[in-house]
Amino acid sequence: MKKADLHMHSTVSDGSFSISELIARAKERGMDAIAITDHDTLSHVGQIPEVTDLRVIPGIEISAYDYTQNFRVHMLGYRIQNPEQVERVVHPTLEARHANSMRQIARLNDCGYDIDIQTLRKADGKYIYKQHIMDDLVRRGRIPEMFGDFYQRVFKNGGICDFDIRYISPLEALRAIKDAGGLAVLAHSGQQQNFTLIPELVRHGLDGLELNHHANRDRDKVIIRQYAEKYHLFLTGGSDFHGRFENVRVDIGDYLSESSGISQIFGEEWGSL
Repeated sequence: MKKADLHMHSTVSDGSFSISELIARAKERGMDAIAITDHDTLSHVGQIPEVTDLRVIPGIEISAYDYTQNFRVHMLGYRIQNPEQVERVVHPTLEARHANSMRQIARLNDCGYDIDIQTLRKADGKYIYKQHIMDDLVRRGRIPEMFGDFYQRVFKNGGICDFDIRYISPLEALRAIKDAGGLAVLAHSGQQQNFTLIPELVRHGLDGLELNHHANRDRDKVIIRQYAEKYHLFLTGGSDFHGRFENVRVDIGDYLSESSGISQIFGEEWGSL
């Protein structure tokens, strides 16, 4: 079976590897195919170079929140035919996230951290994520590590930067992908324990579930397989690789897609080889 890692992030969103670096790493790791699924943008559609010996496709991971049941939902999209249609839905999230980061920077600068916005690395050269703030503080020696005590104390647990934006709903995320001609996959549902949402998502066109992911525990995978069988959903998988911008030791290819996902996303003939 082909080896496909269908979930990773580049510097177009909150990854530390450029698209070219992701491709080089995927080749080193013996991948047959990868999907670059940057957060809330399809800007990378026009940035993927011609590649030999590796199939590289653009995807998206849309950030959503179910405010009635109080859990996060991340929706992966593949084979999107109309990127502009999706961009209209997700672009406000990018803008809100950037504004949120600017507010966090202001709080930190009030406390003497002297963050220079002009020197920060930015997603797609435009948008600031909290990973970029943490990276700056580490590079300047203001904190020892990205996801240590400072992060937990300041960005979590009621710290001075512990605030977030309002996200679109799971159904809005799903419809953005489906209305643009794409395939919609619920990402790492074991991480967010949002299984109860699956039947409703299926009624609105959900195509697949992400099975193989470092946040899905064994018992989560049992549940995911049961839902996939009940609702005839295909199964995918991926490393969710962010490079050093993630507090998880994982590499490209550590988690791979199931054959059903490969066949649906790349075509039945290619997926069966």
